[in-house]
Parts: sequence; structure tokens; C-alpha cells
Amino acid sequence: MKLFDNTVVAFSLKSDSQLERAYFLFKMIQIEPMVKIGSAVTNFALKAHLPIEGLIKSTVFDHFCGGVSEEDCLPVIEKMYSQGNVYSVLDYSVEGKDEEASFDDSLNKILKILNFCQEKESLPYAVFKPTGLGRFALYQKITEKKPFTSSEQEEWNRVVARFHKACKTAQEKDVSMLIDAEESWMQDAADQLIEELMETYNKEKAIVFNTLQMYRHDRLDYLKDLHAKASEKGYYIGMKVVRGAYMEKERERAKEKGYRSPICDSKQMTDENYDNAIKFMMENSKMALFAGTHNENSSYLLMKLAEKHHIKNDDKRLWFGQLYGMSDHISFNLAKEGYNVAKYLPFGPVRDVMPYLIRRAEENTSVAGQTSRELNLLKTERQRRKL
Repeated sequence: MKLFDNTVVAFSLKSDSQLERAYFLFKMIQIEPMVKIGSAVTNFALKAHLPIEGLIKSTVFDHFCGGVSEEDCLPVIEKMYSQGNVYSVLDYSVEGKDEEASFDDSLNKILKILNFCQEKESLPYAVFKPTGLGRFALYQKITEKKPFTSSEQEEWNRVVARFHKACKTAQEKDVSMLIDAEESWMQDAADQLIEELMETYNKEKAIVFNTLQMYRHDRLDYLKDLHAKASEKGYYIGMKVVRGAYMEKERERAKEKGYRSPICDSKQMTDENYDNAIKFMMENSKMALFAGTHNENSSYLLMKLAEKHHIKNDDKRLWFGQLYGMSDHISFNLAKEGYNVAKYLPFGPVRDVMPYLIRRAEENTSVAGQTSRELNLLKTERQRRKL
């Protein structure tokens, strides 16, 4: 039996009723029109303040989220860590608002999570999105090489200060900081800023991690250029490597504005791009890799690469990451083999986290084979338990 086919380990933390709920949810997600209708109805019901939060909380929210607050997530965090040897990354999944007060609130939330991480061995990383700490339009202006007005410059200085505050605190508490990637037309600005942070805080090891979305055909070259810069300046690179999350949006904008889409021409090219990035990282020292993937082949490849380069399973420079509520067959089986595995654990008020959950469901329907694989494994385990 291949490692990821072991459903006993994969679902060992799920009760029979949780297994049944997961089976029901993935059956729903498999039906694309159902996801579209469900998303529309949910959005409408929340906007109209209809009393559906309880229903959402007990179904889709509890399956894909850890809770409504950090404290609320603790039972899930502790259970995964003590029983499955799987770590957590607390991800405050509330879509930000374009206001200074909201950005300051986000920074305070990150600092609170860093305190939490320092106290708990089960929380090795903190995470934030660039647009959680500053307006999208500012990043876009820098990416498009347009000059700031004096008030925009002052605003940007505050964004930079927030990034530094978060990363300096992470360094002081010895907690690694993952910074998510966003749309290509703002990403250059985020990349430049994160490179400065790496140069400042990654002198002894990787504390600050950027994110590479490998469905972009230019990201492998970016990684190689960054490696050359880091080698010259003597700092460590931390990188979360993912396939990506804004594909339709990227393609539509490229078409509308008449430029070449940054997205690879095919799924196969994206897969090759992803695998080449992890190969490059494993071949070079002074790099730490957080492999965010639900792809079994890439996970098997990474295990082989670790073996080839004599990197121990529990080497802290190598992490596997999956989303909570998905790909338990990868997460828990890898953890059983002694690899470092972390689940992204979204949390926040039910109504505020719904946009995130709807995006998850829509992405799942568009990833060919992902949902049917989850369903088949759940079905196998149901049969084994005779449910």
C-alpha cells in the first residue's frame, strides 16, 4: 500500500460523525452547480441577516476552520499535535478593509498570534497577507512603477513599519513568519519589501518567508535571482511554495488589459514549475522550504529529494503544509513518518470567514481529481468502519 492510501492513519482523529460530515461536504463540493448556488444563497442569507450562522458553523465552518478566535482553536490545535503529531498555523481569514484602523488591528492580531506561538510548541509559524497591513492600490502603484503623492508615501512608510514590527517581533520570539502571495499586479512591491525583511531578519536562519505561486511562469527565475542576491548579501531564504490561488482572476485581467497572462499554459507546466522550484531549493543550502501542497506526486518527490540530499525527516528547514479539513491522507501519514507537517487553520467570526470558505469550495471544484480523491478515501474509511 502506498503511504497516502492509509486511511486508518489519515482519519484517526475523526469520529464517525465527523467522517460522515466530511463525506457529505465533499459530495456537495463535487457538484459544481451546487457550489455556485450554495455560495450565492449563503452570501444572500448573510447579507440579509437570516439566522443561518448556526447551520454554517456546524457544517462547513467546523470542517474547514478551527474556531472563531485563537482561544477557540486550542482544542483542535492540541488534538492534532498530541494525537497526530501535526502542527498548526493560525490563519486569521477575515478579508481586510482598506482603512488604517483595520491595518493596525491586523498588526495587533499578528502580534497576539506571535505571543500564542511563543507559548505553544504546536504553533511554529505565524502568517499574514500583505494587504492585511496596507492598501492594495499602494502595492499596485509600486509594482506599476508609478510615483507616490506625498501623502501616499507617508501611508506606505506606515505599511513598511507594520511589516517590520511583525517580523522583528517574530525574530525576537523565534517564530517563523509566512507572508502570503497575492495578485501579480501588486506582488512586485510585496516581493521587494519582503526581500528587505529577509536581509534584515534572516541573517542566522530563515525567520521571514515569502510565498511563490508556481502557476506563474516567471517564479522559478525569480527564485534563482533571489538566491543569487541572498548568496551575495549573506542571508537565508525562507519560501512557502504553492501552486496558487487567483488563476481565473489573473487570466481575466490579462485578457481584459491585453497583456500576456502570467499563468502557465497548462496544469502540467504548473506541476513541472512547482517540482523544479522544490528541487532548486533542496539543492541549495541557506534555504528553508514550506511546501504548501495537496499534490501527492509533489509530496512523494519532496520525500525523495530529502533522502537524496541527506535531510532528516524532522529537519526544521523542511515543512509540508496543507489546509485544515483537506488532504488528511497526506498530512497525517507524513507526520507518522516523522516529517514536519503543519495544517493552515483558518479562524474568525463565522460571517467574516465565509468569503474565504466560499473561495475554498470554488477552488476545490476547479482542481480536477482533488475532490474525488478525498471522497474515495472517505468512502474507503467508511467501509472499513462499516458505517
